[in-house]
Amino acid sequence: MTCPFCGHPDHKVVDSRTSADGQAIRRRRECLSCGKRFTTYEHLEEQRLMVIKKDGRREPFDRNKLLAGFVKACEKRPVSMDQLEDLADEIERDLSRTFEHEVPSQEIGERVMRRLHDVDPVAYVRFASVYREFKDVEQFMRELKDVLAKQTNPGG
Repeated sequence: MTCPFCGHPDHKVVDSRTSADGQAIRRRRECLSCGKRFTTYEHLEEQRLMVIKKDGRREPFDRNKLLAGFVKACEKRPVSMDQLEDLADEIERDLSRTFEHEVPSQEIGERVMRRLHDVDPVAYVRFASVYREFKDVEQFMRELKDVLAKQTNPGG
């Protein structure tokens, strides 16, 4: 692994701790060349899940794509990177428990939307607008009305 800032291959671990769910190890590293710090995560490598895309293609599950979707949806929102990492961990763990070899991409999208809805309504609407491929403003407004209704009436 090389430093993401300067590309130097040597670094040292300055802090190491287990994630909140106990499924990963978070390591803070310091580059021995430029002195900048960066974080890495160590996860148990499990049998790879295959994602069945809408068009029937299959590709390996990629946690980084999942995390990138969270990051994009939560851009300029008060959601920390640690929260996003935890969300990605939760979904990956849930999928591994629920599906043995293959998971439909729609299932992943629905789980992402449920998690985002609880974390940040704006991020949820951003993700939903891309995921559900809204064709017009009316579809978008219906989704917004549903979100607002759930915020004003959380029990219903």
